[in-house]
Amino acid sequence: MNRVLILAADAAEYTSIIKTADLPQLEVINAACVESARNQVAGCNIVLGDPLLVSEVLESADRLEWVQSTWAGVDHLCRPNMRRDYVLTGAKDIFGPTISEYVMTYVFAIERQLFRMRNNQLEKNWLPLAYRPAKAIRLGIIGLGSIGRHLALTARHFGIRVVGLNRSGRPCDDVERVYTADNLAGFFESLDYAVLTLPATPQTRHFIHADVLKLMKPSAILINVGRGNSINEDDLVCALHEGIIGGAVLDVFENEPLARDSQLWQLPNVYITPHTAAVSFPDDIAKIFIGNYHRFMQKEPLEHIVDFEMGY
Repeated sequence: MNRVLILAADAAEYTSIIKTADLPQLEVINAACVESARNQVAGCNIVLGDPLLVSEVLESADRLEWVQSTWAGVDHLCRPNMRRDYVLTGAKDIFGPTISEYVMTYVFAIERQLFRMRNNQLEKNWLPLAYRPAKAIRLGIIGLGSIGRHLALTARHFGIRVVGLNRSGRPCDDVERVYTADNLAGFFESLDYAVLTLPATPQTRHFIHADVLKLMKPSAILINVGRGNSINEDDLVCALHEGIIGGAVLDVFENEPLARDSQLWQLPNVYITPHTAAVSFPDDIAKIFIGNYHRFMQKEPLEHIVDFEMGY
């Protein structure tokens, strides 16, 4: 008999979905907090949960074979001091649509000057504002995993020109050209929007720093929907103050929640959201878990296995 501990704020919803699936030889228990989980995880060989919460109880899971993450980011479980004697699977191929919705929302809100339009409405000011068509916009995607690829598809649907950057330079559907880190100047020099979809790894930490920001056009907008530590926030604040880039749309931060004394809150060319660009919907994550459980029972390789060294 397998026992799965579901450890998430919405554990009850996950439990309902998984019990409905009537998975064989599986006992389901749930916990909405770390304190409750510590009393139950010892007898579980499977954990389905939020990586941050799971990391707090990992050492107590003496039967552990497999952890299914409910988040795209698994860096809390990939730190060098964490145990790695189990299979970790990620939540992949589900966040592309919601991330794309978020990015396109802000691209078109900025392009169509919706924030100014709203202010003009409140002031009863009839003032047509100029905009450019989507085909005149050049968007660069940094990180061409499943999220980046879906974003490229969505942007191309509107006629936006898309270029990308990844480690290998391998071509990607819907991307005109793929650059590598050896040619950052070529990648950034003509972008109107640079979108980060990077995972949190030692290699991606502070990928965006002062020297990189100087490669961008003064009108360019930086959008981060990946991980917060891929940006040096002090360097970004300086670049925004000095007009080195045009603005930033930030959903993730190095430390969350964003400190109340952060200068980012006050900058007029910054748009902040509280890590909500793509949330984990239980029915989506449960489908991944259910499919992987059947593979687990058949002793087949699981889908979306995470490389602890790579961090994704």
